[in-house]
Amino acid sequence: MSDLIKNALDSEYNNVGELMGIDDALMGEVSELMGRLNTTEKVRFMRKISTKPNNSRGSRAEFEKFFKEVPEAVKQSLIDGSLRLADFTVYSIKPVNSKTIKLFETQDDKEVGLRNISNAKLPKNFVFLVSGIYLLAGVSADANDKEKTKATDFKSVTAFPAIANAEFSLKANKKQIIPDGNIVRKFITDNNHLAPLGYFKLDNPRLIKDDELIEFTVELGTMVGLDANTVIYVGLDGTATTP
Repeated sequence: MSDLIKNALDSEYNNVGELMGIDDALMGEVSELMGRLNTTEKVRFMRKISTKPNNSRGSRAEFEKFFKEVPEAVKQSLIDGSLRLADFTVYSIKPVNSKTIKLFETQDDKEVGLRNISNAKLPKNFVFLVSGIYLLAGVSADANDKEKTKATDFKSVTAFPAIANAEFSLKANKKQIIPDGNIVRKFITDNNHLAPLGYFKLDNPRLIKDDELIEFTVELGTMVGLDANTVIYVGLDGTATTP
């Protein structure tokens, strides 16, 4: 049995046939191998690659549905085990200093407590499925001071009516994931004890690749009532590839 087939069977993707088509995953090697097996061996082999010890759950299960869209190099790394899947949140914090707040910008640098990606793009070979989004707001001791902003106590947008009544959108590579005009009130979960604070679960998760520009924008209708040191936190939550 080739190393590629063995890796596929031994990896966390023992359901690789379901995810991406057996021959697509193993570059035609399954068809060649099957032709050399007797009937009993074929049955054992098919049972092995189609058996899943545990069903995937949550955003990981959602990620598997998008496996065919994963770049080929990343796909093979997941199969051979050099990359795996992990829970992850891509986040950014920005001051509310105008009616248009762009949470990810090309001049941004990665900095603990402010954002965990640079240049509004994912790191190389990092593929991420957005399953849900967090949106919270707070008042920094000084929105122009990074250290003080990092210590902001973030709360529900209900405490910030101008933000709660604003609109938001999410794009990746200029393509809409969430169209313009969506109301920020979707993030109000204060009375929903089954959802985290400020969390909006996407009914239509989308995959973001490492070469795609991420754009999350909040458009305010007014800034009336907002403290001059108001800041916004956004967290794109889901499943990502990791070594």
